Amino acid sequence: MLEKEHIEVVPKLALNRLEAAEAISVSAATLDRLTQRGLLRPCRATYRPIYSVKELERFLKENSKPSEWSI
Repeated sequence: MLEKEHIEVVPKLALNRLEAAEAISVSAATLDRLTQRGLLRPCRATYRPIYSVKELERFLKENSKPSEWSI
């Protein structure tokens, strides 16, 4: 009988540029423009910008129009 290994998946707290763009369904170029306009604030703790999941959620919440279908 084979034992199954228990692998715990840790959710990412931050995404790189391409992952962040995919997460909010825009191109990398659009993500760059949003960043240049100050609408998204990446963390620059490393030499490459990383985008926190919370920052992406904030951006989507603040820039989404209420749906006419929502109750």
